Formats: sequence, C-alpha cells, structure tokens
Amino acid sequence: MQNMIEIIRGVLTEIAQPAIHDNIEYQLVFDSEHHHYQINAVGWNGMQRIHGILVQIDIKDNLVWIQEDNTEHRVAEQLVARGIPKDKIVLAYHAPYRRPFTGYATGSTE
Repeated sequence: MQNMIEIIRGVLTEIAQPAIHDNIEYQLVFDSEHHHYQINAVGWNGMQRIHGILVQIDIKDNLVWIQEDNTEHRVAEQLVARGIPKDKIVLAYHAPYRRPFTGYATGSTE
C-alpha cells in the first residue's frame, strides 16, 4: 500500500503545479492516516469566489477510489502509467451500474 500512496501523492503534486494559477491557489491535502488525498482550488476569478475539490482520492479495502476528477489530467490513466493496476482503481464518480463498463475495478464485493 505504501507504493500506492507514493504514486498518488506524486501524481497529485504534479497536477497541483504551479501552486498558484492566476488568483487561484491549488492546495494539496494529504491525510495519510485515513487515506484521503485531495487537490483543492481556492481563490478568486474576478468577482467570483472559487472554492472546491479538483481531485479527491481515497484508499479503501486496498483499492484506489477516485471520488472526483475535475481536471483534464485523466488521473486514473496517470496512476496506471505509474504502476497501479486498473483492477485496483475504482472510478467512484461513475454510478455503480456503470463501473463494470469502465475497464477499471467496480468496488463491488461480489
């Protein structure tokens, strides 16, 4: 699992660069004790407040659960390219009935 954590942290760190884009700061949030990893966007776009999750990944039951991917970086593909097998990655932002068609793990215990 340590290798999984290192890969996740590396991918998210690269995506979050530069740490500040215009007036929006990308914040890395790593909770290694509970296995939650995020990139948050915080700042302003003109008069509009920006605050939200760009990427959220959890590790549950020895699977990588991509809860959110609001980037163009294709996080799942980057994780696979670095050595995490597709059958260990759940695209949790897809409904459970759609997951069998993604080519990734379903997260189902069946």
